[in-house]
Amino acid sequence: MANVGRPKAPLELSDEERETLSRWARRAKSSQSLATRSRIVLGSAEGLSNVEVGARCGVEAHTVAKWRRRFLERRLDGLVDDPRPGRPASITSDQVEDVVVATLESTPKNATHWSRAKMAERSGLSKSTIGRIWKAFELKP
Repeated sequence: MANVGRPKAPLELSDEERETLSRWARRAKSSQSLATRSRIVLGSAEGLSNVEVGARCGVEAHTVAKWRRRFLERRLDGLVDDPRPGRPASITSDQVEDVVVATLESTPKNATHWSRAKMAERSGLSKSTIGRIWKAFELKP
């Protein structure tokens, strides 16, 4: 079948890039989005069309075109997610861990379980933040 559509820049991989992409594509601990992007680039490097790669990877042709273009511009770094817009998190993972551990492994003085107010006082976080943490970890003290 003759190539139809816009001409594409050839996508060639170094041995090191091919090895890294293959590892990302098959490793169970990779995020699935990174694994899919790796498979897209590997398929594109085989010379397949965007439609063929999309059918193989279960995505649309325009998605293949996007990740192919990003790879050509920034190589492996282009496949990693860009930082999201918005305010960065103001609560650290250490603070969250401290709240969860304290909830599960201790009790407040003169009480049988933690209340939002008591935990907020202990941790220095707001009551609503404590509530969100408990909800996220399905804790019901």
